[in-house]
This record gives sequence, C-alpha cells and structure tokens, in this order.
Amino acid sequence: MKVIILSSGSKGNTTYVETETTRILIDIGNSCKYVKERLKELNVDPKSIDGILITHTHKDHIKGLEVFTKQYGTKVYCTDKMFKYIDYINNYEFIINDEFEVGNITIKVIKTSHDTEDSNGYILSSDGHSLVYITDTGYINQKYFECLTNHNVYILESNHDIEMLNNGPYPYELRKRIYGDKGHLSNVDCSKYLTSFIGDKTSCVVLAHLSEENNNPDIAYQTLIDKLNSSNKHVDNIIIAKQNEVTEFVEV
Repeated sequence: MKVIILSSGSKGNTTYVETETTRILIDIGNSCKYVKERLKELNVDPKSIDGILITHTHKDHIKGLEVFTKQYGTKVYCTDKMFKYIDYINNYEFIINDEFEVGNITIKVIKTSHDTEDSNGYILSSDGHSLVYITDTGYINQKYFECLTNHNVYILESNHDIEMLNNGPYPYELRKRIYGDKGHLSNVDCSKYLTSFIGDKTSCVVLAHLSEENNNPDIAYQTLIDKLNSSNKHVDNIIIAKQNEVTEFVEV
C-alpha cells in the first residue's frame, strides 16, 4: 500500500492511497481540476479511482466532490448524516458498520469530534500493513487507543500552535472553537497522541492540516521531536504536509 497527500490545510485536503488492485481518495477538498492534474502527474487515471472516503462535509474536504463524481461516477463512502449535505451524489454507499472494504483495503472507522453533524477518521489496512488518517477533531476518544497503536504510517492533524493562535488575529469565539473539543488538534495534542500510538512497526508520521495563520511547519516538527525525545521514542521519517503541495509517496 502506498499513500501520498495531494494537499493538506485549511483550504483543501485530498489524499490518495493505492494498492496493486485498489485506488481510493480520502476526501477531495481541492478543486476537481487540481485533483485531476495531481493524479495525472502520478500517472493515475482519475477514472480508475475505486472510491472516495469522506471524513466530513466541510468545504475544505469536499470542494471538488460534486464535479469529480459527475465526471467519473466514482463511488463515495459516507454516513447517512453526511449524505444530507452531499445528496447530489448518485453513486454512494453508506458507512453503517465500524469496518468495511473497498477492493483489497479494509477500512476501520474512528469517530472523531468536530463541529459538524458527523465526522470520521480511518484506519486503512491491506496485506498486513496499515495507516491511520485522522484530521479535524478536538480530541481522540480513549476507546480507540488500543486499535490505533503500532501502525506503519500515521497521518495526523497538527493544526495549530497554541501561542500563535492565542496571539493571532482570530477573534475569541473562533479561537475558542479551534481549541475546543469539537475543533482541531494542536501541535502539543498531536505530539502526545503520536508518542502514545507509535510502535516498532511505525516507519513514517505525516503532520497534516496545518493552519497557515496559526502554525509554522518548523514549530510543528520541533514540538513532535521534543515529545518523542522526552519519551525515548523515534520515527525514521517525519513529513510535514502542506497546502497545494504534493508530498512524497510513502510505502506502507
């Protein structure tokens, strides 16, 4: 299994995952044109995408969904609560269980906490390898800690630096939303979770959904490094995902 982030941030989030037989997108929060161009740069025909997993229905996660699905008829995997906001889709399947399959990828649902009616994170597994994808959540429920432990790759939100957020231009109510239980994970939160979850199988961590106004890649990176060092933990590859930039391909 391979994963590459096509774009990550407050303006658009799209991730591509492939195995030898299956190709999926997690969200399509950039324009259809942008996603098609990035896929073609990877020699991936947009028509070959087997499914799109939706984490939630905020614009930065579904911006290109309507146009893409109308052009290619791609099946969309979402909950019934999400579907109320994306009912323009014709080819869809409701996520009704905690676990389902798309091709040879097994997907486990992790319920997240965000200021939308419904939101998910996902654990994707194939051929004994796995990756975790969680963004847009105020916290991670402790009931998931065991199943989130010791995966090969983690893509986790590291949205904001608390000091930058508190001293920045955002009004109080917006700041309160961001660091609340239905907001976003800070660098400190992200680092605590990752340090708890990673194990001897973990080869790569991707810090995702960084705020352009309230974060800095260097600060996010150093926060994680400091927490790993203080906990005597190590990850060989740490990637900072960016807005409208494609990361390297990561082998899971």
